[in-house]
Amino acid sequence: MAVSTIYSTQALNSTHFLTSSPSSSSKQVFFYRRQTNRRFNTIITCAAQQTVVIGLAADSGCGKSTFMRRLTSVFGGAAEPPKGGNPDSNTLINPQKQYADAVIEVLPTQLIPDDNEGKVLRVRLIMKEGVKYFSPVYLFDEGSTISWIPCGRKLTCSYPGIKFDYAPDSYFDHEVSVVEMDGQFDRLDELIYVESHLSNLSTKFYGEVTQQMLKHADFPGSNNGTGLFQTIVGLKIRDLYEQLIANKATAPAEAAKA
Repeated sequence: MAVSTIYSTQALNSTHFLTSSPSSSSKQVFFYRRQTNRRFNTIITCAAQQTVVIGLAADSGCGKSTFMRRLTSVFGGAAEPPKGGNPDSNTLINPQKQYADAVIEVLPTQLIPDDNEGKVLRVRLIMKEGVKYFSPVYLFDEGSTISWIPCGRKLTCSYPGIKFDYAPDSYFDHEVSVVEMDGQFDRLDELIYVESHLSNLSTKFYGEVTQQMLKHADFPGSNNGTGLFQTIVGLKIRDLYEQLIANKATAPAEAAKA
């Protein structure tokens, strides 16, 4: 069975997603997040009866509740903060950084020279190429190098504006695609303009990313790339889960034909 993992590397804060396929009796999605000395991990297990169990453990204040509320909402549940204790999971992260298939990095803005307030963030979504069940998100044209300032008639931007970048790159010697957003949204209802230029979002209908962002507009990070990319990763996890379940459902029939 496939195993998917989300964990974190040190930037300002980061979240990572990886997929591998060791032998296992269940499907799992594992999350890990770290912000300075704060971290979390989450396991989603899909057993034979197709139930989903989500467990969360971490120090407080690292954004784990916000991320899990977004993920729960994507799966159709109530976006409530997760319950549970906070065991130390620091030993899980460092050995696994090189295996990450998707990474969210939160970094200082490059739009404000010598910025030291940290109110405006630059967020990167790094996605490994060639992973089964996982298609990297891209901006405009897949595989190209693109810089885009969407501010204008269709997107309201106050200082210092918004800038998107997309390009192929290398991460721990793996080929990756990177989508980056620097800046913050003034009006979430205009996010549909940005969403319409992103592809491979794993949405079920046009505007689902915008709908999720508007639904949870009061969540931390909803006005910048943190909330945007958390929402997209949540959709990718849902898509991964559904593909795994569909593959498991068709496996007996395929075996019988053989």
